[in-house]
Amino acid sequence: MTISQTRNIGLPLMNLLKLKGFSILLQLQLEEQLLRTSSENWCILNDGTSDPTVVMGVSGKPAELLEIESVVLDQVPVIRRFTGGGTVLVDDGTIFVTFICSKDAIPGLQPYPRPIMSWSSLLYNKVFQGIGDFHLRENDYVFGERKFGGNAQSIIRSRWIHHTSFLWDYKVGNMSYLKLPKRAPEYRLSRGHLDFICRMKDYMTRSNFIERTVEATGFYFSVRSVDLEAIETPSNIKFCPSSRLLAKQELEAAARAL
Repeated sequence: MTISQTRNIGLPLMNLLKLKGFSILLQLQLEEQLLRTSSENWCILNDGTSDPTVVMGVSGKPAELLEIESVVLDQVPVIRRFTGGGTVLVDDGTIFVTFICSKDAIPGLQPYPRPIMSWSSLLYNKVFQGIGDFHLRENDYVFGERKFGGNAQSIIRSRWIHHTSFLWDYKVGNMSYLKLPKRAPEYRLSRGHLDFICRMKDYMTRSNFIERTVEATGFYFSVRSVDLEAIETPSNIKFCPSSRLLAKQELEAAARAL
């Protein structure tokens, strides 16, 4: 038993799944599976995803959010995920962190969006302690006035999920696939993408961020590492993921409707 394990005796169990370069579509489908079919707590850390991909919230409208002609021409995959939130371009410079918890996992935490968001900021305050001017701004994680982490949530009867895309790095050209959203946080002040976001790599290494995130999770949970191969859907539960790739025809139809 490690010192960390000894410290965490009596805390709720958290299964930690660490991935690297895992498909964001498969990750989202796995997250929904664990949200809906598991009764355990999960933390998923995925260090980058293989191909540049646009990920939209469940109610996102491609015509309002994307430069569709460029997306179609360059064959950029577009995913509609099962949670709410905004639109993001993810690639190998994105680090994904997801928490999937039962409603009673964290004592005193009310299972509503704002309390869950506030709890997450406490956890990440530990991660970024002494690094940059970190704080929660509306629903974003920022250093100063610049965003580096976008969040989305889903809350069901007995469980909730909070997942974050962290911009450790980004390619300037990829930002051109995204339109300025009609609904944006007030602190954005109509800034373009490149004036609004920043890179985490200017503040810390990837490995340091991941290590600190696991350590901070250990303040709230007893963390146990698990392998992807060990995750199974119970045989008595039918599950069909709702996160999916949008077909080229759907995007072209959205473009024609402009």
